[in-house]
Amino acid sequence: MLKAAGITLAGVLVLSAAGAGWAYWHLNHNIKSVDINSALGDDRPAKAVSTPSASASAAPLPSGALNILVLGSDSRSGKANAALGGGDSSGARSDTAMVVHVDEGRTEATVVSIPRDTLVTRPSCPTSSGGTTSVAYNAMFNSAYSVGGPVCAVKTVESLTDIRMDHYIEIDFSGFAKLVDALGGVTVTTDQNIDDDKSHLHLKAGTHHLGGTQALALARTRHGIGDGSDLGRIGLQQKLVKALLEQMASTSLLTDPAKLYKVADAVTGSLTTDTGLDSLGELMKLGQSLKSLSSDKVKTITMPVVTAPSNPNRVVADEPEASDLWTSLK
Repeated sequence: MLKAAGITLAGVLVLSAAGAGWAYWHLNHNIKSVDINSALGDDRPAKAVSTPSASASAAPLPSGALNILVLGSDSRSGKANAALGGGDSSGARSDTAMVVHVDEGRTEATVVSIPRDTLVTRPSCPTSSGGTTSVAYNAMFNSAYSVGGPVCAVKTVESLTDIRMDHYIEIDFSGFAKLVDALGGVTVTTDQNIDDDKSHLHLKAGTHHLGGTQALALARTRHGIGDGSDLGRIGLQQKLVKALLEQMASTSLLTDPAKLYKVADAVTGSLTTDTGLDSLGELMKLGQSLKSLSSDKVKTITMPVVTAPSNPNRVVADEPEASDLWTSLK
């Protein structure tokens, strides 16, 4: 998705250079950001050491290994998100969490999903008011975002994995649905019937072309598949990510300026990033650096977990398999 988004934004920059500078200004100002590096300081895992590029270019594209925390925000704020929320819950939760590890050379990637129901030790996190949260033991993973936003989500993931997150990307409910609609929908194959009244999704097993609202429901469904746990939902989310990658790669956006702008508006309008990615230029640079990364080179897995001894409705990291996985991505 990052690669395709970069190509999309590159096209927008070309259009802007042709005279639509207002479009660049609007899209650039769509992006919201959080200064995670300043908030967390130096009490973090060390940055990965990359091999310098051998390119003779004055400004070569980055090619080092990269770790990005991608969150799907289950927000009810705003009319668009509330309409898609399926309830009247307040606040927001990180119902989708993926650590995207891009190998050095940026031709292969591993996407590791972290179940929201995982019990973790949530570290003390700085708050926007200048205080700190307390350390919490046996806390649900997605509570980090609820109590401390993106900063605490990043710190909790770094504490869990001992891997520094180079970047942070968050996409919200309505933005995801708008992006899928702007692309003309996505095609997904399900292995079993889905019948979930809570997410309002009812699908027979087979191949379906989904619009934004249905795709979002697929990303959220858990009660109508498998044992009703978060693990079944993660499998659907991983299928959806691959389908979205393939749809963006196959859509001829550069020959359709109106559609190009619509997709770019959906991409930028739905994002909250760290300050290192909060401009069209930075997002485009990231996307271009991933130009050799195809969807068949993206491996999707779930952090190994087992049922929590303290609660049959929760899980904990399955050790040493979980630690071995994170170590392999350093």
